[in-house]
Amino acid sequence: MALQLDQIQARSGAFDLSANFAVQAGQRVAIIGASGSGKSTLLDVIAGFLHPVTGVVRWAEQEITAHPPGDRPISILFQDTNLFPHLTIGQNLALALNPSSGRLRAGDAEKINTSLARVGLEGFSERRLSEMSGGQQSRAALARVLLQGRPVLLLDEPFAALGPALKVEMLALVAEVADAEGLTVLLVSHDPQDARRFASQTIVVEAGQVSPPQDTATLLDNPPPELRAYLGAG
Repeated sequence: MALQLDQIQARSGAFDLSANFAVQAGQRVAIIGASGSGKSTLLDVIAGFLHPVTGVVRWAEQEITAHPPGDRPISILFQDTNLFPHLTIGQNLALALNPSSGRLRAGDAEKINTSLARVGLEGFSERRLSEMSGGQQSRAALARVLLQGRPVLLLDEPFAALGPALKVEMLALVAEVADAEGLTVLLVSHDPQDARRFASQTIVVEAGQVSPPQDTATLLDNPPPELRAYLGAG
């Protein structure tokens, strides 16, 4: 199985994006590039927030180009955790299971508690955001996307606001969960060290041009001129 972007041409305002690559199921892949290069636009195409002008998006050989975001096998975690402060953490997670009502059905409470325990937040169901640290809020947001049970996870710099140690901790947690669940993960980051720690493969985005995945260590040890300039590698 694979996530495939086949001859994609997309436009967001005056910005054009071109992509033609595949990511094999179960891979952890970093997406790096300068601000404004098209990294978030690429995620928008994959997630279904931006429809391409031409080309096809596929998952497991099935075309999903016309599918709305909610019908895709894809979840996304943004820098803004998108958790509601007036709800408890359990109520926030219930929205992942029942988006229209947030009401719990039989077995939902157990699923929520299991997901919270998976990210190190056992017993946090009745907490509110004001009672939690930034790292704990990030863990709760991760628990919520995991509850959706979708095989592809997109990370749009969700831990950028955390301190260096907490960011490393969260990336390690995502890697552990992704490997255990067999998730395919694409991580947008400005930090090449994130790519080294998290991803065996890396996609470079430069001025709307998306490269196919390359071995992370090889790419960062010997970057092409454009990437070298961005990284400040001399």
